[in-house]
Amino acid sequence: MPRAIFLILLSAALFAGCSAEQFSEEEKRLIGQLRLSQLGPLPPDPSNAAADNPAAAALGEALFSDTRLSGDGTVSCATCHLPNRQFQDDLALAQGVGVTDRRTMPLANVSHGQWFFWDGRKDSLWAQALGPLEDAREHAGNRTAFAHLVAGQYRRDYEGLFGPLPDLSALPLEASPLGTATQQAAWAKMEDEQRSQVDAVFANIGKAIAAFQRTIAHEETRFDRFAEAILAGRKPEGDAAFNSLEIEGLKLFIGKANCVDCHNGPRFTDDFFHNTGVPAVPGLPEDRGRAQAVDKVLADPFNCLGPYSDAAGEGCDELRFMVRDSREFERAYKTPSLRGAASRPPYMHSGQIATLEDVIDHYSRAPEAPAGHSELRGVIFTDRGRAALIAFLKTLDGPLSVGGVTR
Repeated sequence: MPRAIFLILLSAALFAGCSAEQFSEEEKRLIGQLRLSQLGPLPPDPSNAAADNPAAAALGEALFSDTRLSGDGTVSCATCHLPNRQFQDDLALAQGVGVTDRRTMPLANVSHGQWFFWDGRKDSLWAQALGPLEDAREHAGNRTAFAHLVAGQYRRDYEGLFGPLPDLSALPLEASPLGTATQQAAWAKMEDEQRSQVDAVFANIGKAIAAFQRTIAHEETRFDRFAEAILAGRKPEGDAAFNSLEIEGLKLFIGKANCVDCHNGPRFTDDFFHNTGVPAVPGLPEDRGRAQAVDKVLADPFNCLGPYSDAAGEGCDELRFMVRDSREFERAYKTPSLRGAASRPPYMHSGQIATLEDVIDHYSRAPEAPAGHSELRGVIFTDRGRAALIAFLKTLDGPLSVGGVTR
């Protein structure tokens, strides 16, 4: 057989499955739910009045990249959330001033979620932004230092959004309820009104950063173009055409492999917490996941019901009615989005699993959890099945946009 004819026949065989007839009605329904076009507009954040203000996003972007928001002047949010790496850092454990216990999460479309961090210990994107700023291993900064920085470098932009800054002239340069012993002592000596004023500035820093993060979004991928064609009854063409391995992987994903049980919706996540038997990391402190986070989010002065929230007690139903006591929360972690996941190993909340092949093996073996109860049910995969799932996951890679501009 002439080589040219062989290549034509091979190509036809590989792409023969790219038609709507290859999928059942139930499969098409599931595929339809995964399209990015089904994501819808950003939900409002009643706790952050500046959430969708372009001026706040501009200020937040500047703060996001400012290393002066750290104790030693070397760490910014962008140190771990690298804009050219899906706003994550490719490390098993995030590294700021020191090394943390968990993996950096990517930021695209994260503002569609309800809980933040791997364990959901924050209930808004702006409250989440505040945590690393004072963490001794991340930014290792302190509240009065942040307030002084804003007053000295960002006064006009800040006051245009949030009103006049308080008089900071009598405040210590460094003071915080969560800082060093010296910083905590300085914080304790401050008047209640002074502490409240600094906390308000601190909260507004988080709100500006969150406004910027809300502009970070996924853009259409090969999967989305394929899915739109299938749902419209058209034959996918160009890069939207899936080969037979990618189609097989998609069918496994929404079928036998049970991936879609948790990785569902247009962001490929249910935004909930699951124990999947991920092993503990030797040498790290005990990590109970969501089980240890519920009390933290309730006690957080920067939560939706707190004094620095713009919600005034309204629109905080997620916090009011969240499940507080569940055995299923032991070592349960937030389901990450799979958009872009193929190109950002390692995997799991502390980078315990190095490759996608290893992830599939883990889900296939369904090991016992170190604590609590794993939700996994073992699935036997052939070598081709493993390769098919990985081929499909790679179709979820695609560009991001920031403020509507593709990067």
